[in-house]
Amino acid sequence: MTSTDSNSSPETSNQPTDSSVTSLPVHELAQHAIEAAFSKKATDIVVMDMQNVSGIADIFILCTGTSDLQIKAIYQAIRARIREYGDELPWHMEGTDSLQWVLLDYVNLVVHIFSEEKREFYDLERLWGDAPKETVSEEDLIESISILKPN
Repeated sequence: MTSTDSNSSPETSNQPTDSSVTSLPVHELAQHAIEAAFSKKATDIVVMDMQNVSGIADIFILCTGTSDLQIKAIYQAIRARIREYGDELPWHMEGTDSLQWVLLDYVNLVVHIFSEEKREFYDLERLWGDAPKETVSEEDLIESISILKPN
């Protein structure tokens, strides 16, 4: 994403007061994000453990929406769920204008919501190929995702 994708609307200015600490552990934030994504029928959900690969975040969640409307519903559901259960707002958001690749940055957790075309083009799973990853299906129990087990 480029800096021109950033959104200057008022909803993106709600940043946590302390960007280095969240009230919930990252694995719990990730669980809420995944459940919210599934609630809006996101597909191809992948959880990536970035702790030993990147200084960007501890966990990436990648998912796909099939339309602009669905991508918007997914990111709004994730924001609402994490706000409700963790009292957190994204530290940074991008892509909410174009709805092709929306990024929600919760510091230790970064959620990527892609259109099918952008997901295939940017192929973050290949780019960060050294990171352990798990594909999550709706039938999986969140507790069974080994990457999300507390250390």
